[in-house]
Amino acid sequence: MNIDARINVLRRVPLYEGLDDTALLMVAREAHERHLEKGAPLFTQGEEALHGYVVGRGWLRLEQLTSDGQNVVLRHMGAGDMLGTVAVLRHRPFPATLIAMEECMVLSWSVARLSEQMQRFPAIAVNAIKVIGGRVEELQARLQEIATHRVDRRIAAALLRIVAQSGRPVDGGIEIPFSLSRQDLAEMTATTLHTVSRILSAWDQEGMISSRRSSHLVIRNPERLAEIAR
Repeated sequence: MNIDARINVLRRVPLYEGLDDTALLMVAREAHERHLEKGAPLFTQGEEALHGYVVGRGWLRLEQLTSDGQNVVLRHMGAGDMLGTVAVLRHRPFPATLIAMEECMVLSWSVARLSEQMQRFPAIAVNAIKVIGGRVEELQARLQEIATHRVDRRIAAALLRIVAQSGRPVDGGIEIPFSLSRQDLAEMTATTLHTVSRILSAWDQEGMISSRRSSHLVIRNPERLAEIAR
């Protein structure tokens, strides 16, 4: 990836919001590229956080193994998303495992380099506080959903979050541009595969969603999905 392409990626990254072209050029030049094959982990749960990452190309899945052995899919990450940033900023081990869902390329910076960037460009430090706060708010919202919402509301809300983060317009709706399995969705919403399959099948028959390009989902009626989520 050339420098111009790196800068275009960085323009989408909340951590670097507000930086001018000169600053973005410096940050882009300091990045290292890392390529991952499908199924390869970028980092694993409990590993020391020595680098922060940004997705340059491809999709990755963040998943966490709970103390009772349950696997939980936390989120899906695409181009421009920050990876492991909270762990790096808080000097904690990575709390989850990040796995490439397809061939991916990420940009990385060492902890020391990120600290230097914050000292050189104070806006990065301010943005970092916003990033951590945003992640905490998202976690609180998801915990509230699990504790208080019906399963169909949780599934609808999860799909709408994914659409907001990564959906792309296609004929007849909005496509989720990566393979989202029903098991992934079950883990994201704290329910069972059977329940997710039953609800998605009903929504498919109603015309709210449809499958496309193997396991890609297309949301055909986001307004109706939003009604269910509310």
